[in-house]
Amino acid sequence: MSRYVLYDYLQVSGGAERLSLDLASGLPGYQLVVSRIFEQAHFLAAEETLDKGGLRCLGGAVTRSLPRIAEAMACFTWGTGFLRDAQTVIYSGLYAPLAVANQAGGTRLYYCHTPPRYIYDWRERYLARFAEPLRPLAAFAFDTLGRRYETALARMDRIIANSENVRGRLRRHLGLESEVIHPPVDTERFRWTGQGDYFVSLARLEPHKRVDLVIRAFLELPGQKLVIASGGSEEARLKALASGAANIVFTGWQREDDLRACIGAARAAIYVPTDEDFGMSPVEAMAAGKPVIGVREGGLMETVLDGETGLLVEPAPDVESLREAIEALHPSRALAMREACEAQAAHFSKKLFLERMEAVIRTS
Repeated sequence: MSRYVLYDYLQVSGGAERLSLDLASGLPGYQLVVSRIFEQAHFLAAEETLDKGGLRCLGGAVTRSLPRIAEAMACFTWGTGFLRDAQTVIYSGLYAPLAVANQAGGTRLYYCHTPPRYIYDWRERYLARFAEPLRPLAAFAFDTLGRRYETALARMDRIIANSENVRGRLRRHLGLESEVIHPPVDTERFRWTGQGDYFVSLARLEPHKRVDLVIRAFLELPGQKLVIASGGSEEARLKALASGAANIVFTGWQREDDLRACIGAARAAIYVPTDEDFGMSPVEAMAAGKPVIGVREGGLMETVLDGETGLLVEPAPDVESLREAIEALHPSRALAMREACEAQAAHFSKKLFLERMEAVIRTS
């Protein structure tokens, strides 16, 4: 094996995880290398495309006691000597690129979902999470990792950004130029199966995804139903916020077939994160013929066509603007957008993505 895709870890069924799987299974002769496979992602590792030596997990009993970031850094720094004779390596994530120092020759490509935001544009936000006496130590750790990240990217032959939004961050924060290849969506697997009476929220339950804002909007609309089909660190807080609301249901992380069924039978999706890198979930919803209530910022401006494949509220949305968009996207209007949604999603198909990546590899 001399061709590899390196990604930090398989943690959840997220966009970056699925993109890494698509690269390893769609490009002939590539093996996916990760530091850890978490319980919530075990079913991803069991997919047929990875059953025959297509996946290598670097972590083991010795590293399992480490926090996930420390384990990833250790695994990719000291556990990737096999890259010495690699022909082509596609690096992705925030910590896997550290392994590039072990690649003696061949082609080095970096697919960037985003530069680490806790080092660059969200630095102060992340530092504020630490107790004040610990902030200098956290800042030192951020600076150290930032230098290692920048050194790794300087070794890459080509850098690919997942969106124009991320391309701008790479230029702004690191002074690096990149080319854009949007992430893939398996448009063959996401299908319209009917129109139910609920909206589906696909965002991870993390602060910057603003799912709390979505919940507050539905608390004021007891006649509208919301299904929250994800999990995350804010799950307990958000469940408490929605406590007693019969129109709000949490499913937790779902298996792929269950998630596709949930999306395929919804009225529409709702996804309003802060400055999203790209956002594969809205494209998956559109592939199933479902319009998206999104926000006019970040990667959603590259995917959702306002008034055609969904509705975009203004940046820094509030409960009122979300409530108005929810009420405006009534069943007949959502159904009328089906064809445009499916056509828009086709621009982000897995087939096109792999063709573009193969062209980069051939010309590098």
